Amino acid sequence: MSVGTIETQTAETQTEDAPLVALSDKAAEKVREIRTEENIEDTYALRLKVQGGGCSGFSYDLYFDQPQETDRAFDVKGVKLICDEMSLMYLVGTEVDYVEGLHGAGFKFQNPNVKSTCGCGSSFSV
Repeated sequence: MSVGTIETQTAETQTEDAPLVALSDKAAEKVREIRTEENIEDTYALRLKVQGGGCSGFSYDLYFDQPQETDRAFDVKGVKLICDEMSLMYLVGTEVDYVEGLHGAGFKFQNPNVKSTCGCGSSFSV
């Protein structure tokens, strides 16, 4: 399979009730807004990644990237998402939201697999 032909599945084809990874309406709107403001090419998708690090063991990363052969690709609320298989193991059932508050604004991962987080909330353990 070449990079240009990665199979994209809609969230509805994953399971009837819950996609593997979800976006809130506000997060999907913000992703589209950022894509437009930054003139990000349509060939790029939003990568959701879990990587080792942080005081609790793992941290999230979220950025636009080109799909790779080994990625799983999803279309959620009109947003192309990609995720490597290792990250997906930790992200199943997660909803990404966009929140604004007194402490700033940003994307928040609501992950049912997390057992604990660090005090600052930037890393987690499972």
